[in-house]
Amino acid sequence: MHALCTAAAFGIAALPAMAQDPFKNPVTSEVLQGWDLPDGRRVAALRLTLEPGWKTYWRSPGDAGIPPAFDWSRARNLGAVSVTWPTPSVYDQNGLRSIGYSGQLVIPLHVTPNRAGKPVRLQGRMALGVCADICIPHEIDINTLLDTPDASPTPAIVAALADVPYSADEADVQSATCRLSPTEQGMQIEAHVTLPHTGGTEVAVIETGTPGLWISEARTSRKGDTLVAISDMVHPKGGAFGIERSDVRITILGGNYAVDVRGCSAG
Repeated sequence: MHALCTAAAFGIAALPAMAQDPFKNPVTSEVLQGWDLPDGRRVAALRLTLEPGWKTYWRSPGDAGIPPAFDWSRARNLGAVSVTWPTPSVYDQNGLRSIGYSGQLVIPLHVTPNRAGKPVRLQGRMALGVCADICIPHEIDINTLLDTPDASPTPAIVAALADVPYSADEADVQSATCRLSPTEQGMQIEAHVTLPHTGGTEVAVIETGTPGLWISEARTSRKGDTLVAISDMVHPKGGAFGIERSDVRITILGGNYAVDVRGCSAG
């Protein structure tokens, strides 16, 4: 959880920290204006370029990672923003695992205006973690007027939208069940997903949709056509908590492709 703990998650020693220039910004950003959709929404994107040797995190970063967060409270004429995350990479070394990106990352944004047909002032902040020899929290200020009428898709955004995990239907998922059982400190979730092998070493990530809930790195294995993923869950305030199976999200990151499974039935 702490930023300094994340260095080992990327397989890089925490010291000596001065191997990277401490005064150089490790990540630069720009907003891609994108294009308008017939339904009134706009497809834009935030492009991040990380310096060589630096990495950042996916929406569910792993035990040692820093989850990214957006604050759009300063935006104008903004009704909603839907963030699409391209398929991330798994970094696993020295017993710690993190999930994220290196190089260049394009994050598509589906922007819905409050007043259709009017420009949107996309103003806000992205909080994220970046990691090399040291791991630090970082903030990106965003302030762009989306006012350029255009129906032509932007190639970089199209490529990022294409680089997302397959849906359950696309990946031929036959079933997804979740078994919940109490533990001494909270609860355990055991997911069974029946689907073809996604290649190489498969890593499953379980998200519950319950705010503030800590969930451990999933222990992932295969039983024939069924992938099994088990995580422990603890509420930071202790005590009982509930899980809606329809809110459970299981992402399977395989060597050939990734799969995004939304919801699970009782198992």
